[in-house]
Amino acid sequence: MQRIHFTPADFARVRLRTSAGPLVESAFAHGLLGRGVGAPYARWRSQVGKRLTQWPLPLTGGSATPGLDGLLDLIERSGRRVSTEPHTGQGPPEPPFHPAAGDLSQVWRAAVAPYWEHVLGYLDAECEARGRVLMAGGAELLLATLHAKITWRSPVLEIHDGPDEDIRLDGRGLVLTPSVFLAHRPGRVTRRLAESGPVVLAFAAPPDPRQAAALWDEPDDSGQSLGALVGQTRAAALHALRSSCTTGQLADRLGISAAGASQHTAVLRRAGLITTRRIRNTVLHTLTPLGLALLKGMTPRPAPTTTIRVPVPTVPVPTVPGVSVPIRRSRAAAA
Repeated sequence: MQRIHFTPADFARVRLRTSAGPLVESAFAHGLLGRGVGAPYARWRSQVGKRLTQWPLPLTGGSATPGLDGLLDLIERSGRRVSTEPHTGQGPPEPPFHPAAGDLSQVWRAAVAPYWEHVLGYLDAECEARGRVLMAGGAELLLATLHAKITWRSPVLEIHDGPDEDIRLDGRGLVLTPSVFLAHRPGRVTRRLAESGPVVLAFAAPPDPRQAAALWDEPDDSGQSLGALVGQTRAAALHALRSSCTTGQLADRLGISAAGASQHTAVLRRAGLITTRRIRNTVLHTLTPLGLALLKGMTPRPAPTTTIRVPVPTVPVPTVPGVSVPIRRSRAAAA
């Protein structure tokens, strides 16, 4: 089991982020393809099987191909991200980020990209629900209710069914990211090597059958056309910018680096689809009338809302007098 050790300073540095990013979610999806799935994922796997010539898709690393934990380690060490844009035919396609890990871009395009905007909407709602738990009961209540197989024994967070290791935060803090495709594991540490940056822990947040019915809707032709026109990541950026946001907020929303988000906004700005203005030390991106018109003509179906299912804590957690914790509220109910 993985054991994450907290110091008093780390409790103030616990925060939520929408996604661990396309590459990590693709690694999780690859692991899910190779095993039996429950009803919420049956429709997804059926659709993915029609897109792949080989299924479940093997990675090309041969006998040296690592398991999930080794793959996550390679992703972190390589510092590379999977290419989410279609190959233009000009020059060779981008090679795999590591020879031993194979080409995860095929998994991304077949199993994750067609649903990426719906997935982000679902994860965003999940983060909002978890954020209400954090505000009502503090970091300890949030940590104690992440997953039935993630146990909080102050000051240690134990992730069962993981590699046997101890991870010490030492004041760096912990970023928690929900994952749709990590249904076969309770949680996995996806980033831990940076000396000054926080440790990142992805935890399983599978949809229930009702949510999955909307989550795996087949992408309509208009959504696919928008991705073909500007690229899948920039199409997702346009949808995210329906509400103006900063570069950092856009990066969190898309699960990419701030530098990558800056590059995508530069392309969209040159195309006249967004405007960028600086307010003191903040850069704010907003859709132009042209960008809004493009979205109105190519708008996919709305993403599903989420209802958080919080397991019973395995250890007593201090309560706040007079404060109740809303643990089963959807975004629609909150509105």
